[in-house]
Parts: sequence; structure tokens; C-alpha cells
Amino acid sequence: MVNFVGAGCGAADLITLRGKKLLEEADVIIYAGSLINPELLNYARPDCELYNSAYMTLEQVIEKISEAESQSKMTVRLHTGDPCLYGAVREQMDCLDRLGIAYEICPGVSSFCGAAAALKAEYTLPDVSQTVIITRMAGRTAVPDRESISALAAHGSTMVIFLSAGMLPELSAELLRGGYTENTPAAIVYKATHPDEKVCRCTVGTLAETAQKNDIRKTALITVGNFLGDDYSLSKLYDKAFSTEYRKASI
Repeated sequence: MVNFVGAGCGAADLITLRGKKLLEEADVIIYAGSLINPELLNYARPDCELYNSAYMTLEQVIEKISEAESQSKMTVRLHTGDPCLYGAVREQMDCLDRLGIAYEICPGVSSFCGAAAALKAEYTLPDVSQTVIITRMAGRTAVPDRESISALAAHGSTMVIFLSAGMLPELSAELLRGGYTENTPAAIVYKATHPDEKVCRCTVGTLAETAQKNDIRKTALITVGNFLGDDYSLSKLYDKAFSTEYRKASI
């Protein structure tokens, strides 16, 4: 059996209870060494085989999994955050399907959740934004034209931008082209929930300058939108004039 496990967004104690249990039980762990907190490997048994996928190709990963399966060993494929976001997990599952190898997925806490916690922010404020766009700049991995930063920015929604900390001048230009202003609030969250987490609040117009001043070039999320401001409406959920299934309006 193979278990794809979301390692969480950084701190070793932010993995799920199920994920921790799977790490403790694993015979083989193939982990994303360039990104995960190495403290997570302390949950592994002393005799567990550890492989850093940062040095491996897809074929090598599948080969190690196949070897483990032939010996009736349980493998954990440890991905950062939640595997469903930028995890390159579909291609691995397709390979396992072709080989007839069973697998399950254990979700994890995504870094976009960790970034919100670091910012002490709510992405979906009433009368500000009820939509969160998770995206990235085009790099070596292409992005469909319909999903360009400028096209998505035209919605004026909350944006969380992955894998783009090294392209901030271009990112700012695209955000401005899409309709945000130079003064639209933004923030750079470096290594959310890791011990060396850093939160840098800025604006769309000062993203690149802020990153340079703080020596941030990678492993950071960019958040953009007026959810970072101070103006919003109160939720109806706790409004005394609003009835719900559980509570009658009091005025």
C-alpha cells in the first residue's frame, strides 16, 4: 500500500493525526526534501528507509515504490502542504494505476492556510471578497492564457499566488494590468509556520522592493487583496437581527 500524505504547511505539529500515524508506521518514506520540515522525519521508525525525492526523477520514485510493494512494505509519499495543490501527484497516481498498486491520500494543511494564520487574516470578508483565487505565474510550467495573472486579477478577488516569489516585478505588472492599483494591499509570507517564518506587508506596487529588502527569493506565498485592509461588513451569522436555524433574531 502507498499513502500520499500531506505534510502540512511547515511546523512539524501541523501534520494531521492520521498523517503522523502513517509516518510512524511506514517502512519506506519518499519525501519532498527541498520543501518539507525535516523534523517530520523524526516520526519515522529507526529502520524506515528514507528517500529524498528532490534528487529523484518520477521514474526513480515509482521504481522505489514498486520495490517496496514487491516486499509487502508500506510506503508514505510525503508531500508539502496538501498534495492537491502543485504537488505533481496526478502523474504518480496514474503510474501506480497502470502498475496495479493501491494507494490512498491523506490530506494536509495547505500553505495558503498557514499564510492566513501568519497574517491573522480572513480571506473571505463580507462586502470585500467571497472568492479566493489560488494561482501562480507562468514559469517553466506554462499557465493557460485564460488563467494569466492579469485575467484573474480582473475579478478583484482575494488572490494567493504560489511559486512566484522570484518573479515579483513581472507579477506586480500583471496585477496592475488586471485592475489592481499600486496601493492595493499585499503581503509576502515566507515559509509560513516554519521556525523562520517571515511576514512582510506591502502593496502591489512595492512587492519586489519588499522582497529584496527582506532577502526573499523563494519559498514564499504572495497574497493580494483588500482582505488585508480594515474595511468590511460584519457577518450575518452572529448578527442579533438575523435569524438562523438555531437562534431567533432578538430585535
